[in-house]
Amino acid sequence: MEEKKTVLIVEDEKSIADIVRYNLVKEGFAVLTAYDGEAGLSLALEKNPDLILLDVMLPKMNGFDVCKIVRERGSRVPIIMLTAREEEEDKVQGLELGADDYITKPFSTRELMARVKANIRRTAMQSGHAGAGVAAGGGLVIVPDSYQVYKHDKPVDLTQREYELLAFLAAHPGKVFSRIDLMEQVWNYDYVGDDVRTVDVTVRRLREKIEDDPASPAIILTRRGVGYYFSGEQA
Repeated sequence: MEEKKTVLIVEDEKSIADIVRYNLVKEGFAVLTAYDGEAGLSLALEKNPDLILLDVMLPKMNGFDVCKIVRERGSRVPIIMLTAREEEEDKVQGLELGADDYITKPFSTRELMARVKANIRRTAMQSGHAGAGVAAGGGLVIVPDSYQVYKHDKPVDLTQREYELLAFLAAHPGKVFSRIDLMEQVWNYDYVGDDVRTVDVTVRRLREKIEDDPASPAIILTRRGVGYYFSGEQA
C-alpha cells in the first residue's frame, strides 16, 4: 500500500486551517498543522513533509522568514504561500525566497486541492530525473541531476521554479509557449485561474539572473501577444 503523502498547514486562522485539513484528509493526505511561524518551521524541519501550505501573515515569525530558512537548510519541499493580499511585491518576494507558488485568499477548495496535487506529482516525477550537464546556449549549462545552472562556468542561484521554467523552455528552443501553456506544462496545473501572472513574475526574476541585460533579453524572449520562448543564441 502506498504511503500517504504529508501536507503541513501553517495557518493562524484556525477556521481556515480546519477546513483545509478536512479536505486534505478526505483526499487521502496525512496532515500536520501549526498555528504560528515558529511551530511551522520546527515541523517543516523535523517532519520533512511532502508539501507546505504557508500563510504569509503569522504570529511569532512570518511566512517569508519561514520559507527563507527552510530553503537555507537545503529543503526542496514544495511550498505554496497563502496570502490575503494582492500586492505584486508580496508575490515576488515569496517566489524569490524559494516558494513554488502562491494562492490568494479567499480560494476555492477545488483550486487548492488541484495545486497541492500538482506540486506533489511534479516532485514525484523529478525524483528519477538525472543526467550530465547540458549546454543550452547563451553560455548556459543546465545540470539536471543537481538542478543547477551555470552561466559562463559560474553558478546561477535559481529557485526551483525558476530552474524548472528555464529547463523546460531550453528543451524546446524557438517554440513559443503561452502563459497558460506554461502553467500547464511547468506548474502542472490543469485548472488555471487568474494567477497566470505568476509566469510573468517568474520570467522577470529569471531574466534578472541569466540575462546580461534583463531589459533587453537575448535568452528568454517574448513573442508579443503570444508568450515566451527560449533563444539561447547569445554567445
